[in-house]
Amino acid sequence: MPNHRLSLLPVLVLVLAYFALPLRAHEILPTVANLEFDRDAGLYRMDIELNLEALIAEVEPELADTNDSVNVVRYDSLRGMTPQELSAEFEGFRQTFLDGLNIRIDNQLNIPSIENVIIPDVGNFELPRVSVLELTGTLPDGAETYQWQWIEDFGTISLRADNPSSRESYVALLDPGDASAVLEIDNLRSRSAVEITLDYIRIGFVHILPKGIDHILFVVGIFLLSPLWRPILWQVTAFTLAHTTTLGLGAAGYITVPASIVEPLIAASICYVAIENIWRPTLSTWRPFIVFGFGLLHGLGFAGILYEIGIPEDQFLLSLLAFNVGVELGQLTVIAICFGLVGIWFGKKEWYRRVITIPASAAIAVVGAYWVVERTLL
Repeated sequence: MPNHRLSLLPVLVLVLAYFALPLRAHEILPTVANLEFDRDAGLYRMDIELNLEALIAEVEPELADTNDSVNVVRYDSLRGMTPQELSAEFEGFRQTFLDGLNIRIDNQLNIPSIENVIIPDVGNFELPRVSVLELTGTLPDGAETYQWQWIEDFGTISLRADNPSSRESYVALLDPGDASAVLEIDNLRSRSAVEITLDYIRIGFVHILPKGIDHILFVVGIFLLSPLWRPILWQVTAFTLAHTTTLGLGAAGYITVPASIVEPLIAASICYVAIENIWRPTLSTWRPFIVFGFGLLHGLGFAGILYEIGIPEDQFLLSLLAFNVGVELGQLTVIAICFGLVGIWFGKKEWYRRVITIPASAAIAVVGAYWVVERTLL
């Protein structure tokens, strides 16, 4: 009989499942800022799409889940407020927000005004709410350069800058506290190919590890069927081909499917793979085709992330490929971890399926089923 210490992966999956259940409900969404220069009006405008409650409650930016914050009670209180109530709360935070900006035009500090705060209704309390801050600042005559920065406490931001007179746009994912490049207002330039490649590889990888809990569980489900390379290779290849296809088509705008449809189906895919692991002990002839179909759904999910963050039009293909490389590296890392934990040591044991595959798959199936209900009915 196997020692209880040999059941490490099922235990880890159970722990992961426990924390995964509320994770999607309390995730911290990326902040996206759209910047536009208007020479004729002498203004620059910026729309910032953000989790306003997390900002006001001072939820730590390095966290992926608001439940892990020391300020979670404050956050939940704000999350339940009506748009009018939350707007009133923001008024007390307005100056703090403006003090946290470091916008420089020709290296001179330039503080914008907040023209409007758009806050949706409460909706589903268990899901994050995206509000919009509309900022306007003065663009002096003859101004040549612009640089954006906000304090580290405000978190990561995806900055997209456009100018109608410029043929290019600037897109960057800025870590907390980082400043953008110094932008030439009338001649916006994309970053170098190396910078874009490294940036989007990182975005793709992080979307799997640590933030893509649903994708992680799907890949773990693929691994659990058999710890042998051949069945894993068949499934991973099918999954990669599929999500690469819809990722490209979705990011290019050829396919648009609402998240309200995609997200429940992704949850169902997790549930199905886990259940098949339980009732079928070997790789079926249809499994790679089913995984391919599910990969199409996951690719649409990846495309949604890219749409939120933005892709520079003049470097579209490079950014897309780099993001996909990051996703693949994340998936391979998950599989490598599974092999390191149990595959190498116990994969050939006669009790592997009974002790590892079935308990871990059952935990994943429970999470997948919960998400299906949450994303459709709750």
